[in-house]
Amino acid sequence: MSVQNTDDDAKSSAFSRQWHYRPEVPIAVSPLFSWPPAPRQTLLWFRDRWFAIAENSILAVIALVCWTWFQPPLAEMQTLSLSWIGQIWLRNLILIVLVAGGLHLYFYTWRGQGWQLKYDPRELNATGRAFTFNSQLFDNVFWTLASGVTFWTAYEVLMFWAMANGYAPVLLWSDNPVWFLLLFPLTPLWISFHFYWIHRALHWPPLYRLAHALHHRNTNVGPWSGLSMHPVEHLLFFSSVLIHWIVPAHPIHILFHMQHQALTAATSHTGFEGMVVRDKSRLALGTFHHQMHHRYFECNYGNLEVPWDRWFGSFHDGTEASHERMKARRRGT
Repeated sequence: MSVQNTDDDAKSSAFSRQWHYRPEVPIAVSPLFSWPPAPRQTLLWFRDRWFAIAENSILAVIALVCWTWFQPPLAEMQTLSLSWIGQIWLRNLILIVLVAGGLHLYFYTWRGQGWQLKYDPRELNATGRAFTFNSQLFDNVFWTLASGVTFWTAYEVLMFWAMANGYAPVLLWSDNPVWFLLLFPLTPLWISFHFYWIHRALHWPPLYRLAHALHHRNTNVGPWSGLSMHPVEHLLFFSSVLIHWIVPAHPIHILFHMQHQALTAATSHTGFEGMVVRDKSRLALGTFHHQMHHRYFECNYGNLEVPWDRWFGSFHDGTEASHERMKARRRGT
């Protein structure tokens, strides 16, 4: 995709002036639930996410590498021990530092592509009493590492311990190779379903004030913002993996599931649509869809894999008309 600003004819509008870069609109949701069915578009959608350099394919490779070289044997995890729990915690810490820290260095410290494809025209590192340590960056890093990595690790420890002791079912390649492979593309769809409903719950005023308001300190997001959450939100956010107490999975699926939630939180909050190489966006990252949620709060609670927002009337597709509908909805008119 060539790098360019779109909707030049609408740049004078108040909505458009809030953005440095706005992609082609209306924003399209995945074709998976189109009616009538769109088989060609669906195949292309899967191809772009699984058979190209994309988040899902990269995460599958990371999960395989972690399982092969950086995962304690299942037999060792029958008994809770600081040695193997510490190994998992350290691995997760390194992963989030490499991904969130690397993206922050590239986009915001080194200015690796300037302001190309950056949605919000404001500088990232805000200061003020709203942030822990009076700094957006330090606030985000602290909550990501202190709470995010802790809950991420705790859920992995729970699942591996349960699998090792026979409390949670284990799926082996030899049991059902087709289902073993299908669990990879199905996992992001389940995460999408779970995320929408958990996110809507977190916008219930008591839960919002207790927990979710911490994440929404970030109206202009960066890579460290994605996993910057209150411990209550981390408890709910990562709970999607508990489906595997019922649906059999291999430990590599648990790694993929948890790394998908944790690491795409960083990539999806990058603040840029993609990484530019030779004047082309080569790796899709943050979505305008979720960027608008952080700016306007009351829209786009889910993501684009499953169009819950469209079905329940909270979808902002990036157009002027959609923005006016959102404002009318806020006014109750």
